[in-house]
Amino acid sequence: MSFDPSTYNDLTVTEAPIPGFFVIKLPVHGDNRGWFKENYQKEKMEALGLPSFEVVQNNFSYNDKKGATRGLHAEPWEKYISVANGSVFGAWVDLREGPSFGTTFSIEINPGTAVFVPRGVANGYQTLEDNVTYTYLVNAHWSPEAKYTFVNLFDPALGIDWPIPPTDAIISEKDAAHPMLADITPMEV
Repeated sequence: MSFDPSTYNDLTVTEAPIPGFFVIKLPVHGDNRGWFKENYQKEKMEALGLPSFEVVQNNFSYNDKKGATRGLHAEPWEKYISVANGSVFGAWVDLREGPSFGTTFSIEINPGTAVFVPRGVANGYQTLEDNVTYTYLVNAHWSPEAKYTFVNLFDPALGIDWPIPPTDAIISEKDAAHPMLADITPMEV
């Protein structure tokens, strides 16, 4: 896949169907050397409606093959997700207690698109090409005592239209064993 930076010139922040979840379109400036972007700019993004977000950790997940599929994990912290290179199909499921429980949302993330995921919303993705670096900022440190909630990536009840089917996806045994939505206890946040 080829990313064209000329199509991403305006910073926008838009709330998605999951409450508190935002899609951020990033200005990307390209020339004959490649491209540059401000991946996260607190003042500008908060002025457009992104929640205040105190970053305490920055994580990278390198995926060497197209079809690498991870998730769906709901953590007890917020995440700001983007890619350093490549593109992914991102999918999210609201696992918080309340009327939006089970609501799903999906979008392609490339260098011109990022997302803000509120705590309690399960996050998953599938790489759409080889050599993808997925990165995310979080507002709490990872801890082995953290309480996660999981849901199965390929649960038909979620209605997620993954571009690469389960038979061709590269997935861990642990992620493949996550429970179905009907068996989930909603996460208290």
